[in-house]
Amino acid sequence: MKTVSLKSALLRNSALAILMVAACSLQAKAQEAVHTDIGDIDKTTGAKVFPTKRAYSPWAGRNFPVRPLFGDTHLHTVLSFDAGAFGARLGPREAYRFAKGEEIVSNTGQPVKLSRPLDFLVVTDHSDNMGFFGDFLAGKPEILQNPQGRKWYEMVQSGQGAEAGFDIVTTFAQGKFPPDILYQPGTTAYRSTWQSIIDAAEEANDPGRFTAVIGYEWTSLDKGNNLHRNVIYRDGGEKAGLMEPYTTQPPLGSNNPRDLWKWLHNYEDKTGGEVLAIAHNGNLSNGVMFPLIESFTGKEIDREYAEQRARWEILYEATQMKGDGESHPMLSPNDEFANFENWDKGNLDLSEAKKPEMLEFEYARSALKNGLKLEAKLGVNPYKFGLVGSTDSHTGLATGDDENFFGKVASGEPSPERASHPFITNAKLGLKIMGWETTASGYAAVWAQENTRASIFDAMKRRETYATTGPRIMVRFFGGFDFTADDANSRSPAIAGYTKGVPMGGDLTDAPAGKAPTFLVAALKDPIGANLDRYQIVKGWLDAAGELHEKVYDVAWTGDRKVEADGKVPSVGDTVDVANATWTNTIGGPELIAVWTDPEFDPAQKAFYYGRVIEIPTPRWTAYDAKYFGLTMPPEVRMTTTERAYTSPIWYTPK
Repeated sequence: MKTVSLKSALLRNSALAILMVAACSLQAKAQEAVHTDIGDIDKTTGAKVFPTKRAYSPWAGRNFPVRPLFGDTHLHTVLSFDAGAFGARLGPREAYRFAKGEEIVSNTGQPVKLSRPLDFLVVTDHSDNMGFFGDFLAGKPEILQNPQGRKWYEMVQSGQGAEAGFDIVTTFAQGKFPPDILYQPGTTAYRSTWQSIIDAAEEANDPGRFTAVIGYEWTSLDKGNNLHRNVIYRDGGEKAGLMEPYTTQPPLGSNNPRDLWKWLHNYEDKTGGEVLAIAHNGNLSNGVMFPLIESFTGKEIDREYAEQRARWEILYEATQMKGDGESHPMLSPNDEFANFENWDKGNLDLSEAKKPEMLEFEYARSALKNGLKLEAKLGVNPYKFGLVGSTDSHTGLATGDDENFFGKVASGEPSPERASHPFITNAKLGLKIMGWETTASGYAAVWAQENTRASIFDAMKRRETYATTGPRIMVRFFGGFDFTADDANSRSPAIAGYTKGVPMGGDLTDAPAGKAPTFLVAALKDPIGANLDRYQIVKGWLDAAGELHEKVYDVAWTGDRKVEADGKVPSVGDTVDVANATWTNTIGGPELIAVWTDPEFDPAQKAFYYGRVIEIPTPRWTAYDAKYFGLTMPPEVRMTTTERAYTSPIWYTPK
C-alpha cells in the first residue's frame, strides 16, 4: 500500500486552501459585476431592467384566454341528405347568418333569432351523398334525367313530398340508390357541393368577431350502431379544398374509424394542414363507441388503435339533442344528477334494444375510467379526451336554449304536435322515442385567446374546452399542488390558475412528497340565465388491484346549506312555475369559487378529475310549448330541467 508523508499532506492541504480562497474571491467579484461584450452587469443594473413585482394593471402582459367562446361544432343544413329529406331548406349561408345573430325565417316559415350571437360555428353536413337534396329540390337537370330521380321529383311536385323523402332515404340506406345520381367523391356534383360549403365558410368568417370553421360529419353506422365523427379543420379553404371529405360508402369510403384516422393522416401529409375528429352519441352505439373489444375485429383493442384514437379524437361531444352522454344512473348509482336526458332504449335506428352491459362502453365518464386501465395495459390512453357540447340540429338553426328550441329536424320546429309525435319507432321491437324526448342542447365553450380558426382549433387541441347544455355559464377549472384558499379570494382566479397550475385538459404528474392535488374552481352564471346551485368535481381512479372507481364531490355551493350525513349537499329547491313556464332567481347564486384538495389522494394511482356545474331548476322546452300552444302534456313528459356544464378533465399520472 502506498503511504503519504505528513509533510506532503500539509503541502497539499495548503494548496487546496489557497485555491478555495481564490475561488471564493472570484465568486464574490462575480456577484458584484459580470463582464460582457456590452459592458458590466450587476444586481443594481439588473434591477433597473427587470421589474421587481408585477405591473399595477393585473391584465398587462397577460398571455392566457380571458373569456370562453361559445359555439356549435355540429350543425346540418339542406346539404345533409337526411336533413333535406326531413324538410330542411336552409343552407350553410343561412346557418352562418343566423349564428351571427341575424333574424331569419325557419324551414317552416317562422321568424327565429338567437338571444345572443354565437362566437363560432362549424357546419358539418354529412359526407355521404352530400348536396344531393338541395340539387334535387331545385330540379337539377342531371338528376331529372334519371328515371328514378324524375319519379321522386314529380312526387314532390304533386304533394307527395313525405312519401318521396321516405323512399329516397330508404333506397339509400338499402344501398340501392341510383349510382349515376349518387353524390360521391370524384364526381363533379360532389366536388361542387364541397366547394360551396367552403365558400360559405370563407364568406362568413370574420376573424376577431365571428369564426366560421370548416368541417363535415363522417356518418358511420355499424349495424345500426352510431359511430359518427365530426371532422374539424384548422385550415381555410385553400387547404380544405385540396381533398374531398371521407365517406362511409365503399369502395371510396369505410365505416371503420381506423380508416377515417388514416384519411385524417393523409390529409395532413398532403396539405400541411391540421384536422381533428369529434365523436358523439355513444349513447346510441349499443356499446361500441368506447370499446375494449373492437366490433370490427372481435379482438381487444391494441396499441395502434389506442395511439391513433388518442392522436385524432381529442374531444368528445358529451351532450346534444339526442340525449346527454356524461353518465347514466346504472353506471353511477350514487350520483343524483346522472339521470339527465338519458336516451337508453336502443341504438341509433332502434334496430336493437339496449342491454345493461352495453352502457359501460357508451358514456364519457366510464370511457375516461376505462382509459386509465387501457393506459396501464397498453402504455397509451385512447380515451383521453376533452368535452364539448353541440346541437346536432338538422335545421340549419343552432338553437340550444329551451325557450328558443327549434327542434332536431324541420318537422320538430315549434308546433302543437311536435312533443307528441314519435321521433323514431320500431314497432316490431316495441321501441319508441317521442318528440318530447329530444333535448334542447347544447353548445361548445372554448378558452381561445382570439376568435380565429387557428386559436379556436389550438384550444380544442389542448382540450381547454367544456360542454354546456345550453346556458352560457363561464367555467374555470385549474389543477395543481400549490393552490391555497386565498387563491379563491380573487376577481381574477385565472392569474393564479395559470401561474400555479394547469387548466382543464391538462396533466399533473409526480405529486410532491406529502402533497395532494388542489383544484381552483370558479363559475359565473349566464348573465340572462338561471342562478347556480353547485360546483362538483368528478373523480375517477385506478387502484393498485386494477379496479376502477369514481366519486362525485360537492366543492362549492350557494346558500347556507350544510353537508348532510351521507356526504351530500341537500337540494337547492325549485322555483319553477310550470303552468306559466317561468322561474325566479330567488334561490342559488350568481357565482361559485373555491379551492378543493382531494381528501383521498394516493400518489401511486392514476386518476382524472373534471368539473360539473349545476344550475337551479328551470322550465324545459316542453313547458314553454305547453304555455305557448295551450297544451296539456302527458304525465310522462319532463317539464323542468337542471342545465349544466362539464369541463374537460385534468389527469394525474404517477411518475
